[in-house]
Amino acid sequence: MKRLEKVRKGLQAQEIDGLLVTSAVNRRYLTGFTGTAGAVLISEKGAVFITDFRYTEQAQAQVKGYDIVEHKASMPEMIGEKANELGIKKLGFEKHQTTYQEYELYKSKVSRTLVPVSGIIEELRLNKNEEELNILAEAANIADAAFDHITTYIRPGVTEIEVSNELEFFMRKKGADSSSFDIIVASGERSALPHGVASEKKIQSGELVTLDFGAYYKGYCSDITRTVAVGEPDEELKKIYQTVYEAQLKAMEEIKPGMTGVEADSVAREHIKKNGFGDKFGHGLGHGLGMEVHEEPRLSPKGNKELTPGMVVTVEPGIYVAGLGGTRIEDDIVITENGNRSLTHSPKELIILGE
Repeated sequence: MKRLEKVRKGLQAQEIDGLLVTSAVNRRYLTGFTGTAGAVLISEKGAVFITDFRYTEQAQAQVKGYDIVEHKASMPEMIGEKANELGIKKLGFEKHQTTYQEYELYKSKVSRTLVPVSGIIEELRLNKNEEELNILAEAANIADAAFDHITTYIRPGVTEIEVSNELEFFMRKKGADSSSFDIIVASGERSALPHGVASEKKIQSGELVTLDFGAYYKGYCSDITRTVAVGEPDEELKKIYQTVYEAQLKAMEEIKPGMTGVEADSVAREHIKKNGFGDKFGHGLGHGLGMEVHEEPRLSPKGNKELTPGMVVTVEPGIYVAGLGGTRIEDDIVITENGNRSLTHSPKELIILGE
C-alpha cells in the first residue's frame, strides 16, 4: 500500500479529514523532498505540496503524486486556501512539531477546526521496506569502515576531539552527508559518561575509549558504539568490558519478533545485574533507528511496543563507573520473521591498541 493511502487510513482513525505535515523528517518520508522549506497537505480528495520560489523547481523534480504549489503570500494563508479547496473541515497538525506561535498563526489564517495529532506518520516509519533497509545497511557499512580506520589512528596523546573529527571526515569521504549526531569520544574516567561528547582531553595509555558515532546517509542514520583499550587496562575495566560484551551478545541472540521492548531490555539487564553492575546500567538497551537516530520503538523498562519484522533498533548495553570508566557496545539490527539480523559488523572482542 502506498504511503499516501496509509496516511488516509490514519486520518479516518483519528477522525480528521485532513493532515498538515511540517516536520522535515516526515515531509521527506512522504514526498522525497530534501529541501528545507515546505508543507504537505493531505485529504481524502487530494495531496498538495506547498513551498516557496527557492524550491519550486526542486519540488517538481523530487515530489511525485502531489500538486506542487508555490506560495507568494504567507505559508499559513496558502494552507488555509488549499484546505478550503480540498474541503477539509477538521485539519490535523503535528502537535510535537508545531510551536504555539505557529499554532496561533494557523488559527488566524486557516478557517478550519485545528486538531493536534501525533503518530500518523511515525507509525508508518516503524517498519522499514527493502529500499530503506538497503540504505540503512549502506549507512552501517560506512560506520563499520570508520571504526576500522579509527583503530589505526587512536594512540596516546591524541585528543578526543581529534578522534571525533577524523571519524567525521572519514565518513564524509565514504559518502555520508554528515554524522548522525554529535560524535561521542570518551576516554579514561570520561568513559563513565554515557554521552561524553568529544573534548580536548588527551587519550592516555591504560584507558578505555568509548566511540559512539554513525553516518547520516541518503536521509537515514546508522549508530554504532565500540569501546577499545589503549594499552593494557586494569582488571576491573576488563571485567566491566567482558560483562557488557556478554550482555550484548546475549541480547543479540535472543531478540525476536513478538517481544516487547521491556522483554528485550531485560535480557541484557539481568545479565549485568547478575554480575554486580545493575545500578551502573542507567539507560535503556536501545531505540528505534531510521530517518532519525532516536525513533520508536524503545528497548527499555518502559518500552511496551511489540517488535515486528522490519523494525530497526539498536542494542547497546553499558556499564558506567564514576571515577574509573565505562564500556558500551552497540549494534544496529533489523527484526526479521524469525529473529534479527545485524546491520553493523565491526569486531566486538576487546581490542587493545598499541600491542
